[in-house]
Amino acid sequence: MIDTVTRPTLTLRSLDAAWNYERWERELPDDGNRYEIIDGVLYMTTAPSFFHQWISNRLYRFVAIPLEDQGLAYGVTAPIGLIMPGCDPVQPDFVLVSKANAGIIADRRIRGVPDLIAEVLSPNNPELDTATKRQVYARAGVPEYWVVRPATRDVLVYRTPDSTQGDYTSEQVIRPDATLTALHFPVSVAIANLFAGAPDTTL
Repeated sequence: MIDTVTRPTLTLRSLDAAWNYERWERELPDDGNRYEIIDGVLYMTTAPSFFHQWISNRLYRFVAIPLEDQGLAYGVTAPIGLIMPGCDPVQPDFVLVSKANAGIIADRRIRGVPDLIAEVLSPNNPELDTATKRQVYARAGVPEYWVVRPATRDVLVYRTPDSTQGDYTSEQVIRPDATLTALHFPVSVAIANLFAGAPDTTL
């Protein structure tokens, strides 16, 4: 089913470029791995580390919960199927959908372009998040994309997607001692709070 290893331990990529959502639902096991389809190619990533999940949960705590409490947005962490152009589906670490855009949440999935996506960077397959997903998210028109980097304790922020170029026109590094503010939502998070307090920070 999955034919080539693109990284030594964590990510596999299929040579078969004929994958889609229906095949994803029908053929793939519920085995704790993350299966994603980008431009028809199947990617399988093994279960993330505790620290990776800790960071995802902090995004939910410091970004999603305040916005949910204000009735402004809905947040979710992986695993969740997100279906949009080029992604059939993907499973981002963190997805935020505004209340005004909530119609895309239907039939167990998110079926449309969310307002914000965040990925927690894995040291074993960084190009999947920083290149492959960045470009497909830009082509789909995701307004804001965050890449949380545990190794350097900072966040890459991509904004202003250009669908014709297949990339974002704005890139910024939010330093470890800085605060990250969402572009379209009244919420901010100190970068340090995404990492502080974890009992195990092994990447």
